[in-house]
Parts: sequence; C-alpha cells; structure tokens
Amino acid sequence: MSWSELEAELGRWRDAGRVADFWWRDDDAATLSTPLKKLLKVSEQSGVPLALAVIPLAAEPELFNGLRASVLMHGTDHRNRAQPGSKKTEFADAESEDAAIERLSTARKRLAALAGARFLPVLAPPWNRFKAALAPRLPEAGLRGLSGYGPRDASHAAPGVWHVNTHVDIIDWRGTRGFVGEEAALRAAMKHLAARRGGEADSTEPTGWLTHHAVHDAAAWRFLDILFERTQKHGARWIDPGELFPSRA
Repeated sequence: MSWSELEAELGRWRDAGRVADFWWRDDDAATLSTPLKKLLKVSEQSGVPLALAVIPLAAEPELFNGLRASVLMHGTDHRNRAQPGSKKTEFADAESEDAAIERLSTARKRLAALAGARFLPVLAPPWNRFKAALAPRLPEAGLRGLSGYGPRDASHAAPGVWHVNTHVDIIDWRGTRGFVGEEAALRAAMKHLAARRGGEADSTEPTGWLTHHAVHDAAAWRFLDILFERTQKHGARWIDPGELFPSRA
C-alpha cells in the first residue's frame, strides 16, 4: 500500500462527486508534556483540527491554557477495572451501572470546568471498550457523544448520544508499540474509505485517525506530517470535531 494508492482512492471519491472526509483523535492527554506540545504544534501548522481525549481526573490545569484543540473525555481515571485475564477496560461488568454513571458525571464536571468552551461532552473510553448497556444512560452524566474504534452501526449509540469512531490506529500495540508502519496505516485507511464509498460501511461516518502522542516515535511524527500535507493537497477534508458532535444530539 502506498501514498499513490491512497491518492487514487481520494480521486475515486472526487470522480463520484464526493469529498473524502477524515477526523483526528489523540488519546491519553493529561499534562502539557513535550510530546503533547509537539502534537499541538503539528495541528496548528497543518491546519488539521484535533480532538484531544483528556483523562479528567489526571488533567492538570496548565494543559488548557490557550488550548485550541477540542477536548473529549477519556474515561474518568484510565484505571483498568477488568478481572484478571480479561481485556482491559475502565467499565467492567462487576461495576454497577449507577456507580459508573456517577463516576462519569463527576469526571465530566471537572473536565468541563477546566476546558471551558473547548470541551465537547463526548466519551472516548480507554482501550476503546465500553459497556453497551451504559450508552443509553450517558446523558444522565451530561455526555452527548461516544467515540470508540471501528466502523459504527448507526449514527447514534443510543437516543441522544452521537456515535463517531476512529478507524486507523497508527500505533502497533501488539508488536513494537511504536509506529505501525506506513503500509499498515494506509491499508486501514483505504479499507474504510473503500467500504464507505461502496456502501459496505456507513458513508456518513468520516474515517477517523487515532494517535497517542506519548508513544510516537520519529516515524510516527513523520507520517503525520506527510498524511496531513498529501490528503489536503488531494482534496480530502479534515472535519472539526465540533461538527461531528453537536451539542444537541
């Protein structure tokens, strides 16, 4: 898979009278670290809007000084509550729904106060795992959106809850825990774009790119620079997260 193949796919969208659209989410923000400063600079210089998924109970006030990115809620404390041997999740089956909603509500209030107008009431659960039974209750916690990973089934996860996922994770979590590689990242993007164009996936869900600034290596940073430059040059649109998650669901 190559850049020329991705650009050819963008051309197929144009030939069909459509604009291929993307969005960008970065997870695990809490402090104004050196990698996060670099990420924010990449967003500013490229003109690509960023949705920054912030851990509410770990967030430091300094993070929000002059912040231009949109702020999503990355769970509450990013603590694994799964039983031993189970996949990591902050929202384990053993925790009651009432307790989870109360925890989310408390965290949402703190993050909203810190982030101000940059805050979008959207939950991006750690490890992209969330109990489906909790989705209808998210509005009780003041949350109006949900963002995970993989093609969505519908535009709403539940009544009053917008659902917009990511589809390309540029980190190789099962291997090097560094950049997944240009070929793998482009293949994942092409797969979702082609599925959308062909009606095999929700055509209205923009293809979402997922990054994790804290673990980016040089190859990951270089890839992002090229991605943003080439996709915009070839007519793709990078959507502001505020358009994806209206305040009223």
